[in-house]
Amino acid sequence: MGKHRQYTDEFKHEALRLAETSGKAISELERDLGLSAGLLRQWQRRYRADETSVAVQPSAEREAEAEIRRLKRELEIVRQERDILKKAITVFSREQPL
Repeated sequence: MGKHRQYTDEFKHEALRLAETSGKAISELERDLGLSAGLLRQWQRRYRADETSVAVQPSAEREAEAEIRRLKRELEIVRQERDILKKAITVFSREQPL
């Protein structure tokens, strides 16, 4: 199995900036920087480089996907709560013997 190397936000930011400004092919930049094939494109999809800081932020697409996942989880919880309340209504609405 291969090792997974961790890259700093600074490195990612600089690599993304180079991809935008250098005029080199992405594959050539990946070779020059010692990155796996396709990693720089993956970073381009995943992150946006904030010009005011060195940190990389999730892209708008990734943020939207995260929001969709959060909303789906919330919807599932609400459905479960609704089902529990329906069952409770059924139990409490039965006639009680005296």
